[in-house]
Amino acid sequence: MATEFVKTFVQMCNYLQDPRHVARFQKVCGVQGTFPVKPSEPDRGESDRGESEPESPGLRKRGPDSSVVNGAAGDAKGMLGDITAGPEAPSVDLDTTRAKPLRKNSLTGDVGQEFLIHNKFLFYLFTFGTELGNEMFFIVFFPFLFWNIDALVSRRLIVVWAWNLFVGQSTKDMVRWSRPASPPVVKVEVFYNSEYSMPSTHAMTGTAIPFCLFMLTYGRWQYSFLFGFSVALSWSILVCVSRVYMGMHSILEVITGFLYSLLILAFFHPLLETIDSFYMTDHFAPLVIIVSHVSLGLVAFSLDSWSTSRGDTAQALGTGVGAAIGTHVNYQLGLLLDPPLSSLPLTLPPISFSLVFLSVLRFVIGVAVILVTRMVMKAVTIPSLCRLFGLPTDDVRQARQHVKVELPYRYIVYSVVGFSCVSVVPLFFKMFSLA
Repeated sequence: MATEFVKTFVQMCNYLQDPRHVARFQKVCGVQGTFPVKPSEPDRGESDRGESEPESPGLRKRGPDSSVVNGAAGDAKGMLGDITAGPEAPSVDLDTTRAKPLRKNSLTGDVGQEFLIHNKFLFYLFTFGTELGNEMFFIVFFPFLFWNIDALVSRRLIVVWAWNLFVGQSTKDMVRWSRPASPPVVKVEVFYNSEYSMPSTHAMTGTAIPFCLFMLTYGRWQYSFLFGFSVALSWSILVCVSRVYMGMHSILEVITGFLYSLLILAFFHPLLETIDSFYMTDHFAPLVIIVSHVSLGLVAFSLDSWSTSRGDTAQALGTGVGAAIGTHVNYQLGLLLDPPLSSLPLTLPPISFSLVFLSVLRFVIGVAVILVTRMVMKAVTIPSLCRLFGLPTDDVRQARQHVKVELPYRYIVYSVVGFSCVSVVPLFFKMFSLA
């Protein structure tokens, strides 16, 4: 019986990994590829339409041709000819929009192939959804939450975010599955296309953060359970489904990322108060924080060759270092003033013009400080590391593919950014009566 269960489970996994399900979902949502039409051969069946049998999931080499044939697009006339040729080609109506991926492939520089959008609402909805799992969103979200709403919740979320990315990316580098094959899948996004895909780290962060936010704020802030759970679930579903829509993940990879993040959250959530208390009060906390996070970064970088996503993991760990040390400094200097337990549950103050203006002002000034800090640190750190290790400074992209440059660069720059967010910017607000 156990053998039958394992056999059925493997068959189900293979079924959910099939890229043709991704292609069908994209078609239902109004995404149409512009793949060149190949000469048809007799007795090929569905493969004449670009739906050949996909490779079995497993260990496949990553590279510019590992999973995508969405190369640079041809001219508009040529592409239109491809998609309208033949008796079975769909008509192109006035509501159809041509589009290309917003960002180039992070490793190969490939700009991606044009595709057609028949449903603009879903395109914008899922583009927004995938941004909810991107690092740039969290760079904006965490500071806003810290400066304007609840610093305790924000700093604990950063802990979960950093560990979640580390575990997810490390798992990718051990499993080493490539992205869904194209064709039949349309690559609406290509930035991470050359990276490994199992599990979906977008699905992981897009699940861990909203559910952790819900678990940290329910009972601390006054709102109904149904409202908080609905927001967390909607956020998670939107991010997860958007990754299938973008052609970046199979259904299996998204489901795995969702369940994996819940498992990580179940482990970390009971420990968050202990971790936060250790960061604030223990005299050896800064040393433990630096050693542990740098060690995790070395592990992540040793699993495979350099990649942008691995750099993002180091960036998250570096941010975690800075935020944790900033928490320690704030507490030791008496600058960390969390609301007393007697004041719980907290309620949002009435929305007024002055409240909105002050919140926006804090956010704009804080982000400006962080961006300037990042710009200065980046301009100083990379050339200094290149000179230290005897590397040419004229090709920054090539230099950063060396772990001895990329790892310290990410840690130094983003630990300073994290420290600025948690300690320097609030001190600046206090000095100018903006707190």
